[in-house]
Amino acid sequence: MSEEISEEIELIAYKYALQNAVRHGGKAAEGPVISKVLGERQDLRQRAKEVATIVRKVVEKVNSMSLEEQRKELETKFPELLEEKKVEERKGLPPLQGVKEGSLVVRFAPNPDGPLHLGNARAAIINDEYAKMYKGKFILRFDDTDPKVKVPIREAYEWIREDLEWLGVNVHEEMRASSRLETYYEYARKLIELGGAYVDTCTEEEFREARAKRMPCPNRLESPEENLELFDRMMSSPLDFSQFGGRKPVVRIKTDLNSPDPSLIDWVILRIVEDPKHPFVKDKYVWPTYNFASAIDDRLTGTTHIFRGKEHEQNTEKQRWVFNYFGWNFPQVYSLGRLKLEGFMMSKSKIKLMLEKGSERDDPRLPTLAGLRRRGILPETIRELIVQIGIKTNDVTVSFMNLAAINRKILDPIAKRLMFVAKPVKLKINLERFGVDEIKARIPFRPNSREYREISVRQGDEVNIEKDDVEKFRKLRLAELCNAEIDVSKNEAVCISTDVNEAKRESLPIVQWVKASESVKVKLYKIIGSEDYEVIEGLGERAMRELKRDELVQLIRVGFARVDDLTSEGLVMIYSHE
Repeated sequence: MSEEISEEIELIAYKYALQNAVRHGGKAAEGPVISKVLGERQDLRQRAKEVATIVRKVVEKVNSMSLEEQRKELETKFPELLEEKKVEERKGLPPLQGVKEGSLVVRFAPNPDGPLHLGNARAAIINDEYAKMYKGKFILRFDDTDPKVKVPIREAYEWIREDLEWLGVNVHEEMRASSRLETYYEYARKLIELGGAYVDTCTEEEFREARAKRMPCPNRLESPEENLELFDRMMSSPLDFSQFGGRKPVVRIKTDLNSPDPSLIDWVILRIVEDPKHPFVKDKYVWPTYNFASAIDDRLTGTTHIFRGKEHEQNTEKQRWVFNYFGWNFPQVYSLGRLKLEGFMMSKSKIKLMLEKGSERDDPRLPTLAGLRRRGILPETIRELIVQIGIKTNDVTVSFMNLAAINRKILDPIAKRLMFVAKPVKLKINLERFGVDEIKARIPFRPNSREYREISVRQGDEVNIEKDDVEKFRKLRLAELCNAEIDVSKNEAVCISTDVNEAKRESLPIVQWVKASESVKVKLYKIIGSEDYEVIEGLGERAMRELKRDELVQLIRVGFARVDDLTSEGLVMIYSHE
């Protein structure tokens, strides 16, 4: 463990040891203090033994103090720990240690090189949940300073805003990294002045060879003044590589040459992009790397907590170098396990290929938030799923079935239940056994609802029933209408009773039906697998004429669906799930 990290752990352990001692009559216990430290520095859980050794020494020091000395030290240096304000815990998310209401600042930093997908939603929602929990601040920071590899798309900025609004995320401040290039230049210059960075004119191959030997490239050994002169040349316009012997310079931060992780050694903070493909910035060729821009912005925005995937642990260590050089306190970082998605086409290259071939970002085959929205998944569903997962460090696997189960629970009591018949077969209604010319079905839109529709069926009227039901059953119950015998030879449904208890006693299947003269044409698009769909053509009942675009309904015995379009011919719907 490096000296800088050891000192940081000692400070964290000291404040929690003081707090624990004051609460328990002057004697701190090691166990609770270790738990607090690892809760604040989850990235060190794999090094718990080393942390425990440091905590043990700190606890011994604190316990050697009098209770009065402990209380005075706590009041002076860590007053926020004297009275921790209890905050209502949102289901699934644990409270954050030592956070006072109004003090939390979080950020969500998507790259606008494409639409947001379900995986992105995790970070956005966790940040928003905590911002709401602590009445804190949520910053939307567009991470758009890679105009060569992750080229920003102009439309993606608005896509992301729309998706966050749909998710119910409250954005308090928005910033675009590409509009802050001068700020990054300023801090790069300061870092060079501090002797913490240098202009490297080694080729990539030369740098890799030197790094492998744990040797510096020449300019690393030059004075800050000499590197500042090189920096000014690098920033001059027009760009002239002849000043550097035809080589392309980069600015590197000085780190530990003996680090066991080569990627952490003297990583690049500024590099030249000769032909930037950026929708907003055309006149700059010196661009900051992700880790440098993120570190500077996290400090300048006052970000206090960062929630990021475990795959960013190296980035955390890189950014810590910037903070240490400037003497800044590093934000609290929580490393999240990977969110694995089953049954989703999550390959970025495949998503990009579909978009390039003409698919829109709301193609319901895609796991984009817009695609899920069009498929009928509610924002409340996604929020509940993410909150259930929480901020665990272990990997979590989510399937579309997980999403569907939550969505069904929310939709079931509120969605209208309507009748839709696929592969319709016309049957005449025979009421001769009743001795009446007309019977009526009074069907509630929802269970126990006072809202209903009334469908009148007269002798000889035609109704549509699914072909499979006609072929499979000889006796059945037409939902809310009557018990009927099917006479295939005459294409008739002979109503024999309206008694629902009789249907229960005989275990008659209850089937949906549509009055032919009132039917509405329906095209139902159903996703198959993760990349294809089938079109089911059928007929819907009259009440479907009153539906509006985006309305979510439950098609009886079929599943939930969303109204995608209303045409002169009828409805286009997208199947959500059972």
